[in-house]
This record gives sequence, structure tokens and C-alpha cells, in this order.
Amino acid sequence: MSPVFVLELWGLRIPDTIVVSAALTLVFAVVLGVTSRLLRAHGISRWQTALETYVGWIRGTIEGVFGDDPDPYVPLIGTLIAFIAVANLLSLVPVVRPPTADLSTTVALALIVFLAVPYFGIRKLGFKGYFHKYLEPHPVLFPMNIIGELTRTLALAIRLFGNMMSGQMVGAILLLVAGVLVPVPLLMLGVLTGLVQAYIFGVLAAVYIAAAVEVGEKNLEEPQDG
Repeated sequence: MSPVFVLELWGLRIPDTIVVSAALTLVFAVVLGVTSRLLRAHGISRWQTALETYVGWIRGTIEGVFGDDPDPYVPLIGTLIAFIAVANLLSLVPVVRPPTADLSTTVALALIVFLAVPYFGIRKLGFKGYFHKYLEPHPVLFPMNIIGELTRTLALAIRLFGNMMSGQMVGAILLLVAGVLVPVPLLMLGVLTGLVQAYIFGVLAAVYIAAAVEVGEKNLEEPQDG
């Protein structure tokens, strides 16, 4: 889909999705920064209750994937799901194109996961323990294992982009054909799709990180020959 607007800045053409992504990131930073200063142990507000409920849900979801202490992964997975959910729901605003309908945004999100996998793996297992998995089941497969990591990241980006782009296109076609007869069901479908895609992205990110950590742990626990 064509950009709603293009921002000209120092000779650069910046599409609308990048502007919206930057603005959304700033909003998240400000809201979470202010919220962190307002957290209380007693007499908590409704906002804090909602936030704690969300964090508890994220923690339970990650614990189901890892079967281990989920706390190190809650900030990343929780932020990814929240950011993508809000970005997807921007499709409900007529004059805003959701950032996730742009492949550059979904690639950037997938790259965060791509970098998070070795970060958490090395943090828990050490450099040698983590990268040992790329030599399994035989060192000759090292290039293929690296390519597998890259293609997995690309698939993560394309999956989110494809679902959001297709939703935008279907919605535009239905509005063009049926006019005002379908807005409410269409809006409800957009909300459901946006939330489900955010959840799927977050769970897949957790699965990729868990796979790296658990495979490394198994390698470390295996007895060495000789």
C-alpha cells in the first residue's frame, strides 16, 4: 500500500510508517517512564492493577514455554507484544497506516528477536556453550545452521507483514464494494487479527529464545567422550 504521507527531512524521504513507529516508541518510553515512578506497594491504582495483570499474564505465558524462571525474558516479550498490538490496532484509525503493514518495520522487530536469541543464550550458557549448538549434529552443518537462523528471522518478519498487509487490503476491498454495510464487523475483525498477530509474534520470539537456551543446556549436560 502507498504511504499516507512522506516526510522530507534533510534530503531524506521518510515514509509514514517510520514516523508512526518513532512516535509510538516515544509514547511507550514516556508512558512507561512515568508509570515506573508511580508504582506503589499499597493503595495501587487501576492502571497499576491492569499493568500487573498484563505482566502476570506475560510471565505465565513465558513460563509455559520455558518451564523455567521467566523473569529475564518478561521485559522483552511483554514489550514486543504490547508494541505490536498497539501498532496493529492503529489500522482502526482511518488516516494512519499501521507500521506493521510495512516490511521495514516487521524486519526491524524480527532483528530484535534475532539479536535477543544469542544475547540470552550467551548470557546463560557462555559464549562456548551457546555457539556449540551451531556445530550439531556435525560441524560441517555450521553454515546451514546459520542460514537457518537467518531464514527463521525473515519468516518471522514476513509472517507479521503478510497478515497485516492482507488485512488492510481485504478491508479496503470490502469497504469499496459494500460501503458502510460492513464497518462494524470489519473493525472487530481488525481488532482480533491485530491482537492475535501480536501474541503469535511474542510467543514465537519466546520459543526461539527457549530453544537456544535449552539446546545449549542439554549440550552442557551431555557427558564428554574420553
